[in-house]
Amino acid sequence: MRMRHITFLGAATAALVATMPAQAQEGAIDKRVERLEKEMRAVQRSVFPGGSPTFFEGEIAPDNTPGERSRTNAPVIDLTARVDALETQLQTLTGQTEQNAFQLRELEKQFTAYKAEMEKRLADPSAVAAPTTTPAGLAPTVKPPATTPTVAATPAKKPAATPAAKPATSDAARLALVKKVEVPASGNETKDAYDYGYRLWEAKLYPEAQAQLKTVVTKWPKSSQASFAQNLLGRAYLDEGKPSLAAVAFYNNYKDRPSGARAPHSLMYMGVALDKLGRKADACKAFRELDEVYGDKAPQDVRTDAAAAKTKAGC
Repeated sequence: MRMRHITFLGAATAALVATMPAQAQEGAIDKRVERLEKEMRAVQRSVFPGGSPTFFEGEIAPDNTPGERSRTNAPVIDLTARVDALETQLQTLTGQTEQNAFQLRELEKQFTAYKAEMEKRLADPSAVAAPTTTPAGLAPTVKPPATTPTVAATPAKKPAATPAAKPATSDAARLALVKKVEVPASGNETKDAYDYGYRLWEAKLYPEAQAQLKTVVTKWPKSSQASFAQNLLGRAYLDEGKPSLAAVAFYNNYKDRPSGARAPHSLMYMGVALDKLGRKADACKAFRELDEVYGDKAPQDVRTDAAAAKTKAGC
């Protein structure tokens, strides 16, 4: 009897010893699965919408002591392989998330630099004449007063002084052209002021149109006509061959009145003006922003003109 009891205890002890490696291995796998769940939750908080944009480090340190694996237990081996596959997928997802975050930061930096450049142009319009690629647009308006006194001794430069005298002789004729433009009198002061500026622009009297349109924007900056007037002011500069001033006027309208009736038009024409200045990369940015901000909400004529302008700029 005693011998039987001893034999039974020995068998039980052997069975217990045989199950211990499997239990230890299952405990190690449970630990790895728990770690994976915590890391996956950290990734989810970073990836899915509504989560915090902050980057979350793993909640626990990587487990570099994988424990013994019993090759005699098929279910345990299968579970281990699945955990290995999960770890690999998690590493890949984490890497992709970090790459996407880096690319997003780079895009934000480029867009911020673009905005800062346009703000600088707005603050100092004369700074636009600084690039060597665009002197032709500003030379007629800025340089003649400064150059006439310095080059008076050169015979070749003397004819440059004569064009300055021509406006004086043709003042009467120009005044007659301005008088031919009918001044609206509908009773709506703001609309009449804009309509008059539009008629001057339509008659190709660009300096007079610019002065009239500036008055509308200055006097009634919050009115619905301000968006129309500022956009047409840029068109007047563009038609007069001053794309740098046109770009500033268009940017002003888009920045100050993004929901105005002519904001999409101004953004599109800003791309056209920048292309004329030889700044094709900036022009393409303006066209891309037009698509991103307004998309199908932009008027059909704007989308059509923007498509043609993008093709011309090589965007």
